[in-house]
Amino acid sequence: MIALVDCNNFYVSCERVFDPRLEGKPVGVMSNNDGCVVARSAEIKALGVAMGAPAHQIDPHIRRQCVLLSSNYALYGDMSRRVTDVLGQHTPHVDVYSIDESFLSFEGFEPVTLEERCQAMRHQVRRDTGIPVSVGLSTSKTLAKIANHRAKKEAHFNGVAIMQPDSDDTRAFLERLPVTEIWGVAGRSAARLHTLGIETAWQLRVASPKHLRKHFSVVMERIVWELRGVDCIPLDDMTQPKQQIMVSRSFGRLTQNKTDLQEAVRVHASRAGEKLRKQRGLAQALMVFVRTNRFRDDLPSYSKSLVIPLPHPTNDSRDLIKAATAGLERIFKAGIWYQKCGVMLMDLCDHDNEQLGLLAEPQSDEKRERNKKLMAAMDKLNREHGKNTVRLGMARQGNAWELRCQHRTPRYTTRWDELAVVNT
Repeated sequence: MIALVDCNNFYVSCERVFDPRLEGKPVGVMSNNDGCVVARSAEIKALGVAMGAPAHQIDPHIRRQCVLLSSNYALYGDMSRRVTDVLGQHTPHVDVYSIDESFLSFEGFEPVTLEERCQAMRHQVRRDTGIPVSVGLSTSKTLAKIANHRAKKEAHFNGVAIMQPDSDDTRAFLERLPVTEIWGVAGRSAARLHTLGIETAWQLRVASPKHLRKHFSVVMERIVWELRGVDCIPLDDMTQPKQQIMVSRSFGRLTQNKTDLQEAVRVHASRAGEKLRKQRGLAQALMVFVRTNRFRDDLPSYSKSLVIPLPHPTNDSRDLIKAATAGLERIFKAGIWYQKCGVMLMDLCDHDNEQLGLLAEPQSDEKRERNKKLMAAMDKLNREHGKNTVRLGMARQGNAWELRCQHRTPRYTTRWDELAVVNT
C-alpha cells in the first residue's frame, strides 16, 4: 500500500505551533512582498477570502477579523524536515513530494494493521512537531491522493482514509468526482476529455488506456491505470532535472539605483548556480532581464532581456555572476523606476554530456577540480549553518530589492537570535 501524508494548512499550522493564540482565528499567509494570500486557515476560507486574493483588495470589514502574516520560508522548510524525520520512523520508504506532502510505501506491512499504524503516525507527528496531518492510503499514488482529500474533508475517517481500488465505496466516490479534481489532469486536458464524453473520474478509469494515449500522451494512459489501482507513475518522472532555471523576484520598492539591480542580479545568479549544482548540471548560456511595473501608467515603461553565451559550460556561481553582471550593464537604462530583475540559466546539460565549443575557453583539470571543491564547500556551509552563511559579495542594508515582509514572525528554529522565549 502507498500512503500520501499531507500537512493540513501547512504554513498556517507552522505559525500556530509557536503562537497558539492563532488557533481558531482566521489566519492567512501572504506571498513575497506581502502581495497575495497563498495559505489560508479554515476560518479565513469561511470568510470568503480566496486563494491568491491580493491582500490590499480584501474587504476592510473582513480584513479587520483576519491575521495576515508574511511568509516565513526558513521556518516552514525546517518544520517540513522535522515532519519528514518523524515519518521516517514508521517506514524506511519516504519520498518527499513537496514541502507539505510525502509519499510513503508500506510494502511488506500487514494490510490490516495500516490504519492503526497511520493513526499512530499522525499522533506522533502532532505530538513531536505540532503539525496536523491527514493520510490517504491505496495501491496507487493517484488513488492515495484522492483518499487523502477524503481524509481531510470527511470527518468520519478521523484523518486516515483507505480506498481499496475495487470496492463499492471507491466506485461510488469516483462516479461523483469530476476529472478536474484528479492529480495530473489540467483544465485543458479536462476540456478535451469532455469532448470524448469523459467528465468523471470513474468514466476516465473505465476508458481505453490505448485510446487515451493516442489522443493525449503516455501520462494520461498512466492516470487511467492509476485510477484502477496500478502504481505506475514514478516520482522520478515528476522531478526530472529542469531544462531551464529561473530565479527572479519583485523588489520591495521601486528603484532607479543601479547598485540595487547589481546586488539583486548577483544574489539571483548565485542562487541559480546553487540550484544547478544540486541537479548536477552545467549551463551553457544565461539570460538576464529587467522590467518596470506594467501597472504604473504614470511611469515610463521598460522591459529588456539579454542572453549571454558562457565561455564554457559551468555551474560555478562566480562565472554566472560575472556573466549576469556584464549583461545587466548592457541593458540598464538610467532614469527608469525598476520593479523586477532576474536570471535564467539556459542550455543546461549534465557533466557526462558536456560539450565544449570550438571557441570555448579551455580549463585545466586542476582548475576545474579546485572550482568544484570550492562550490561544494560553500553549498555545504550554507546547507549546514543556514542560508547565506557564505555568500559572494555583501548586500547593503536598506536596499530596495530586499523582500517586504512587515508581518513575518520569528524564524524560531533556524536563528539563534530568534529563539522562542518562555516566560515562567
